[in-house]
Amino acid sequence: MGFRCGIVGLPNVGKSTLFNALTETQAAQAANYPFCTIEPNVGQVAVPDERLEKIAAIAGSAKVIPTQLAFVDIAGLVKGASKGEGLGNQFLGNIREVDAIVHVLRCFEDDDIQHVANKVDPIADAEVVETELMLSDLESLEKRVPAAQKRATGGDKEAKITASVLGQALELLREGKPARLTEPKDEEEARMFQQAQLLTAKPVLYVCNVSEEDAAKGNALSDQVFAKAAAEGAQAVVVSAAIEAELVAMDPAERQEYLADLGLEETGLARVIRAGYQLLDLRTFFTAGPKETRAWTFPAGAKAPQAAGEIHSDFEKGFIRAETIAYDDYVALGGEARAREAGKLRQEGKEYVVQDGDVLLFKFNV
Repeated sequence: MGFRCGIVGLPNVGKSTLFNALTETQAAQAANYPFCTIEPNVGQVAVPDERLEKIAAIAGSAKVIPTQLAFVDIAGLVKGASKGEGLGNQFLGNIREVDAIVHVLRCFEDDDIQHVANKVDPIADAEVVETELMLSDLESLEKRVPAAQKRATGGDKEAKITASVLGQALELLREGKPARLTEPKDEEEARMFQQAQLLTAKPVLYVCNVSEEDAAKGNALSDQVFAKAAAEGAQAVVVSAAIEAELVAMDPAERQEYLADLGLEETGLARVIRAGYQLLDLRTFFTAGPKETRAWTFPAGAKAPQAAGEIHSDFEKGFIRAETIAYDDYVALGGEARAREAGKLRQEGKEYVVQDGDVLLFKFNV
């Protein structure tokens, strides 16, 4: 499953610095002026998962391959983007292509780094971006909903479904609320709603970019963001982009020592990924053998054939069964052979709902 997160925010809030740190590259030009990022940079990030190494050690794998997430560094937005101001049209188009929005908010004071509004107010910053996204969706739906309603009166069943679910989204937007609060009444409405690709329907993760001294516990500004996220069903994490940038140049042992000195147990990357997984309701399964142990991402609730399709479409088309071992059993019993002997290796069919941590071997025929 493609997991593509767009990093957005006002100019000079730390978007590109965070992107560089997350992807351990300098692909994005981090500079102290607006619009330093013009084309969206894309970075693939390995998902840290301690279970992967444990499985690989037991399986005696020659290679260990983590699953990956894609982060897209999108140009800074300014007020009026929905009308094409600044790089507005490009910004909105780039957001439409991502699965989730990682909204970086400045929660630190620094006289050396200018703020586009000359004040540090993360809630106001968030509202600037949200307003532009809502205005764009509002303009779109005010054309699409009446057209669907007109077709629905002529007996078009699909138009009736569209008019119902997008009409609900339109009312929310008119009330100043994001479209993601829409509640489709059935699978057909959910499908139509998803196909509409509304900008404010995308799940949001707020990243509070704080100074180094506030990285462990946050501050009053990040507390405001967490309250906002809780009120709207979003997620929020505290990250110091400055710290993440320093960690890039360190070896693993140095990183852990440095994090411990700061009162941190893990990197900001790990927090962002975990929050992202929760936001998109994602899970991980594993495949293991002498050649490689590999992690795969799948949506929660996926059945075995759908999970098999994450490896290759042929696996899904020709699915026969899945040999399944729960992660805890695999580790406790020391691998596939002993799990089989203990009766912990199960033969699961097409209706099996894959669980997080399952170690799977798919049987298929095409």
